Amino acid sequence: MIARCQVDYAGRLTAHLPMATRLLLVKSDGSVSVHSDDRAYKPLNWMSPPCWLIEDGNLWIVENKQGEKLVISIEQVFHDYSQALGVEPGLQKDGVEAHLQELLAEHIKTLGDGYTLVRREFPTAIGPVDIMARDADGKSVAVEIKRRGEIDGVEQLTRYLELLNRDPLLAPVQGVFAAQIIKPQARTLAEDRGIRCLTLDYDELRGIESDEFRLF
Repeated sequence: MIARCQVDYAGRLTAHLPMATRLLLVKSDGSVSVHSDDRAYKPLNWMSPPCWLIEDGNLWIVENKQGEKLVISIEQVFHDYSQALGVEPGLQKDGVEAHLQELLAEHIKTLGDGYTLVRREFPTAIGPVDIMARDADGKSVAVEIKRRGEIDGVEQLTRYLELLNRDPLLAPVQGVFAAQIIKPQARTLAEDRGIRCLTLDYDELRGIESDEFRLF
C-alpha cells in the first residue's frame, strides 16, 4: 500500500514518524514494514514475525508477543494492491561463491585450529546458512560466504545470527563473514556487531598457490 500516514512505535523505546507519503508492506510471514523513498531496502520502521495486524478503519495496529506495538494512522490511500508471490526458490549463488563454500567446507580449519564442520546449507526459516561449524570449544559458528563482501552480506548474516541464537541447542552462535574481498564499510559494520571477518584466497583453497613472486 502507498499511503499518507503517521507511524508510532511503542516498545523497548518509542519512535514517531510524522505524517508523510510512505510504502507499507505486509508479507505473508506476518511482517509489516514502513518504507520511504530513500534508504534503499531498509525500512523506516518494522515489526518482525510473529506479530499480528489488526485493521480498525484507518488505523493499523501491529503487535508482537512481547507487547510491542506499531501503530499506523492512515490519512489517505493512493494505491492498495495485494499479490501472492508463491514459493521462493532461494538465492542462487554464482559459481565462484558456490565453489568457495565447497572448498571452505573441505578445509574447515581455514577458520581456525580445532574447527569442525556441522553441515553446508544449514537450514533456517529465512534461508540456508552457507556453513555451520563448531570451534575448538564446541561453540556454534555460522559462516556467510561472498565473493565480494559488502554491507548487504553483513546484514544477511546478522539476520541469520538473530534467528539461530533463539535456539537453545545452538546458542550462543558466533558469526564469520568470509569473502575474497571485504569492503571497508562492511568490515567496520561486521566488527561492530561482533562478527569476525575472514578474507579467502580462492587459489590457495584450491591448492593452487601462485609462485610468481617466490624466491624458492
